[in-house]
Amino acid sequence: MSFVNRQLEMLINDSGWVRNPVLAQMISDAGLPPINEQTLRYGFGRRRWFAAEEAIDELFRLFAAGRFSIDVGYGLLLVPDPKLLDTRSAMPADVRSYIFDGPSEDVVDERLSAGRIVTGDDPWTMVIGVRGQYGPAMGSYQEVVDAPAEEFTVLGQDTRAAMTRQLWGARVLQANNRWLPDAEGNERWTFTLFPGEGLTDGQAESGTILKGKVRFRLGKPDRGIASARVAPAVIIE
Repeated sequence: MSFVNRQLEMLINDSGWVRNPVLAQMISDAGLPPINEQTLRYGFGRRRWFAAEEAIDELFRLFAAGRFSIDVGYGLLLVPDPKLLDTRSAMPADVRSYIFDGPSEDVVDERLSAGRIVTGDDPWTMVIGVRGQYGPAMGSYQEVVDAPAEEFTVLGQDTRAAMTRQLWGARVLQANNRWLPDAEGNERWTFTLFPGEGLTDGQAESGTILKGKVRFRLGKPDRGIASARVAPAVIIE
């Protein structure tokens, strides 16, 4: 199966965008194009698909030496236009019924700002990044921010810029129950740092799924434990 066909198979047949009925209805109501072959294969076009495959190869190569890299998978992440569906903050409780036993209110630290937008004006932005339960462990928020750019640059993009709440929120929505990121039900519980977001009251943003809640949190910027992960990502334009 070709690279493009593998990505289409996952997104069309096995992603939360399609399989979560509440989310699928929200996508339709927002006026976003449906997740189908027309939207993805032909809407993105051959040039973007070629760049996407190259980005995956480069992400695997660059982060191969990272801790727990053997557990990390990369693939296509769809990120909706935040004017139509904003993934930076809480979703309606019914949306989370797909990953929990029933509706669940997200927990968002009230000190958080609206969060950065790293996508353009397309209804769906093609992003190549971490797909699955775990990202690589690259140290604390501060260590990641202070690292040389070449340690995080793929195809001319500093992948730290896209390590944001917007992309993690989309990653949680896209995941199916088998590949839910940063969930306490996984073999190892983790949380994803957002070095693409600035500090808030001297604390670093992160996202996790704990005690039946999707949580947008703040924590110590120098906390470099094994559970602290990042999600390198490349915006394909």
